[in-house]
Amino acid sequence: MLSAFTAAPLVELKQRDKSKIEAVLAYGDRLLVGLNSGSLRVYRVNELIDNSEVHNGAHSADERPAFLSKPKPLDLLQEHEKFSRYRIEQLAIVKEANILISLSNNYVSTYDLSTYELQETLLKTKGASTFAVTSNVVKDPETDVPSIVSSLAVAVKRRLLVWSWHDSELSPETKELALVTGIKSLTWITGTRIIAGLTSSYVIVNVETSAVTDVVGPGSIGGAPGQDGGRLGGVGVASIGYMGLGGNAPKPLATRLGEGEYLLAKDINTLFIDSDGNSLGRRQIPWALAPEAVGYSYPYLLSLQAAKGTLEVRNPETLSLLQTISLPGASQLHVPQPSVSLAHAGKGFFVFSERCIWRMGALDYDTQIDSLVEHGRLDEAISLLGMLEDALFKGKQDRLREIKMLKAQILFDQRRYRDSIDLFTEVSAPPERVIRLFPPIIAGPTSILAADKRKGSKQDKSSDADTPAQDAESVQKTKFPGSDGEAGTSTSDDHSIPGNDTSTQHCSAKGPDEHEKSTLESTNVTVPLGELNVPQEISLTHTLMQDVEEKDLKAATAELRGFLVSTRTKLQRYLNPDGSLKNSESGFKSHVAEMVSSEIENWVDRDSSVQDWTQQLRDIAKLVDTTLFRAYMYASPSLAGPLFRIDNFCDPSVVNEKLLETSRYNDLVDFFYGKKLHHQALALLKRFGDVDKEDDAAPQLFGPQRTVAYLQNLPPEMIDLILDYARWPLERNRELGMEIFLVDTENAETLPRGKVLDFLQGMDRKLAVRYLEHIIHELNDTTPGFHQRLAETYLEGLRSDNFQTDSQRREWKDKTLDFLADSRNYQAYKILQKLPSDDPHLWEARAIVLSNTGQHRQALDIYVFKLKDPAKAEEYCNQVYVKELSPPSSTTQTRRLSAVDREVDTSSIYHSLLSLYLSPPAPHKPQWEPALDLLAKHGARMPASSTLELIPEVLPVKDLESYFKGRIRLANTKVNESRIVAGLRSCLAFNEESRLRLGDGLPRGNAGRNRHVLITEDRVCSVCYKRFGGSAIKVLPDNSVVHYGCSSR
Repeated sequence: MLSAFTAAPLVELKQRDKSKIEAVLAYGDRLLVGLNSGSLRVYRVNELIDNSEVHNGAHSADERPAFLSKPKPLDLLQEHEKFSRYRIEQLAIVKEANILISLSNNYVSTYDLSTYELQETLLKTKGASTFAVTSNVVKDPETDVPSIVSSLAVAVKRRLLVWSWHDSELSPETKELALVTGIKSLTWITGTRIIAGLTSSYVIVNVETSAVTDVVGPGSIGGAPGQDGGRLGGVGVASIGYMGLGGNAPKPLATRLGEGEYLLAKDINTLFIDSDGNSLGRRQIPWALAPEAVGYSYPYLLSLQAAKGTLEVRNPETLSLLQTISLPGASQLHVPQPSVSLAHAGKGFFVFSERCIWRMGALDYDTQIDSLVEHGRLDEAISLLGMLEDALFKGKQDRLREIKMLKAQILFDQRRYRDSIDLFTEVSAPPERVIRLFPPIIAGPTSILAADKRKGSKQDKSSDADTPAQDAESVQKTKFPGSDGEAGTSTSDDHSIPGNDTSTQHCSAKGPDEHEKSTLESTNVTVPLGELNVPQEISLTHTLMQDVEEKDLKAATAELRGFLVSTRTKLQRYLNPDGSLKNSESGFKSHVAEMVSSEIENWVDRDSSVQDWTQQLRDIAKLVDTTLFRAYMYASPSLAGPLFRIDNFCDPSVVNEKLLETSRYNDLVDFFYGKKLHHQALALLKRFGDVDKEDDAAPQLFGPQRTVAYLQNLPPEMIDLILDYARWPLERNRELGMEIFLVDTENAETLPRGKVLDFLQGMDRKLAVRYLEHIIHELNDTTPGFHQRLAETYLEGLRSDNFQTDSQRREWKDKTLDFLADSRNYQAYKILQKLPSDDPHLWEARAIVLSNTGQHRQALDIYVFKLKDPAKAEEYCNQVYVKELSPPSSTTQTRRLSAVDREVDTSSIYHSLLSLYLSPPAPHKPQWEPALDLLAKHGARMPASSTLELIPEVLPVKDLESYFKGRIRLANTKVNESRIVAGLRSCLAFNEESRLRLGDGLPRGNAGRNRHVLITEDRVCSVCYKRFGGSAIKVLPDNSVVHYGCSSR
């Protein structure tokens, strides 16, 4: 049980004193005691001195100096025997007015608080049964000046009388309200509202507006007509007599709890309400007997059981019984009014009987929390910490977090895995602490079993046998489902913790003693609690899931997966995929101060350097991802693959071993790729892919397809590795293997092309040609070396003449000629050296190369005399003619060629071909037919003088008819063209002159010489936006007007 308070007798009436204590009032260091004889005794309460703290206990009890002697608990200062002629029933003070209020003989009287002399007996209070006093700080609505307003409410049968003091002055007005039945108790809610406990119900009275609100509650508390929700049907236990119903009705009780929360109690029925009288929907307090009095001493609910002579201390949130204090004969309790600023200022209170007054001293909160944790009352400890103010408890959040983690461990022991993991997630528990709860098949070496196994193995080496006494505390072997029969260890002791109150057992009818005796029914192992700042080491028994069924372990693993995924998300806020911090070294500390404190503050050492933070976070990420992998492999192996396809920190050795055991080679390849272990992945792909027969263990890896896809995703920096493992896919399937280098991806396009070309050239010339064609024709690579190699490779193919069919050779030749004609990036003179003049297969290629070097006559010589193909010779001339007619690409030529110059420059190619036809070198003969055909088609493109000189005299003029017609037609064309151009220019000049003289005739258009513009005072220049005034202006063709000086801008 909790030890929240200790009872110390403060006032004990002597045996010869026949007086009885009726009322008690404590304020400051004063204690006023009202007796049944009407006497008032005034005591001074002394604070106790702990002598053990003086001189560190250097003096014994006998040697203690006089000034260190233990003082009396209290001193009697005064006794006013004639304070009242009747017994004093109730006492209170209005401190601001220095007034003592007393209820005696059913009258309320006021006394001077200093001299205790009677000031006034309030005659209106004749027949008063109780009263209540409150003091509040109220701001004036007009001046907004705060003042202290004290109110006195007196119950006189059915009437409620209210007096008020503003600061220290009594208000002349006295408010009076009449209720439906007699008033039994009064409890202030605010400065204007009060709870009145009537004979049969409760009401809330607003003393300002006189509004009365009924409180609807169960049973004897009150409710709607016909409603009977109490445990005894609205009939109080105290009212049940020997022969039926009768006796005194129970007194309605009320007390204020936390901020805006109140408790109503009548008989054994209770109701929690807010300041408006609305029910909070909480269950009733499980009282066996009706309490005599209730109260609130921060943060506990107090109830005095006069019949049993005990004081019960309960948690107002969980309603659990935390402490029972035996106080024989106690009938009333007095809780001093708390300070208006701090609720915990009134934590000391008094309990009194007719002959004795006990002072209840509260223990420090650290001790209370330690006691609850030590007895396994974790829910109560959590609730208590939640109610306490942060200023009262050093390191409150850390302590609360640690206790919640202990509760989560207990829930885990009870196989309430979801609740346990949810609580671990709520407090951002260190991942290692959660993971270690699982067996090695999930947690690996982090598991408690793995640690105990290592410890047990060391103990086995040091001792050969164990005695029976040692066996009770020795290591016990435990098998886990799926743990390959590995034995774990657990230890047990006699100090197991009682049953945790995480369940609702304390809500049942079971008594507190029985509740204390409940224990966890499981085989336990001691788990260190960690630093809890408790007076002694506290250990928690932890069930290691022994003899658990596989379905339970899978259920726990499923919940663990959610926790690990959430932890991965948190770590990704701070770690990059490569393990570096996302923030710079200078900015990370501020980042930790703002964000880490709420998530992973307890995961890392905040006083460490940035490098230590990085390493600690990397270690946590490695543990989390590796455990998540084990969890997937145990419960859902199909989910392990997607984990490898994202950035992860899994331990490669663990993953490799586990996947090899389960023959999940495809997932292993994905993992190797994610961890950049490409050599291992490619070796595994080659092992299962470069075989003749498909392996049943890895059918997806058979063949080169998977290897090709893997190599396509490697960056260009790994070209050596790519080329090493690209050979066997090319040997098995060249078409598929070439996709490594030809695929339309950035990686393939940025590969070192020289190394790739050398590699392919070493395997097969055709592979090199295909790669060169790809980078030149599709990627537009203009590197001269690649063009040179492709040209040379083409020519080598033509020279070798290693073709199976004529169509293949023709196709190869066409590609060669097209490339030689289109490309200008190879070195023509080197290619020309590789083209012998006596090889018929290379004659046309030699002609194209000669053409690229400007040696047109030599190229035409090949077409005319070697190939004997006049059509190709003519086509060659046409291409040269058109090319020379196109504008020059050089920017150095600035002079425009005239028609005569252009004719001289561009006619030479046809002239050269004609000269080869008519004046061939020996031993060739003139070729009249192609010459005449050339003159007929292109004679107009050749100068007449030089052309006629080449025509032999023996040639009939009739054969030259077509030539002369072409020349005449060309001349007429030029004359007609000049005439047409002159006529068009004349028309254009006429149109321009008419437009300038007469205008264009369009609305708002140009009016010619008749046009005009209007210059007003408001018109401005369209350039400088200034008025024209008397400045010179200029009218533009679009009728816009500008300053004459602005026209040149």
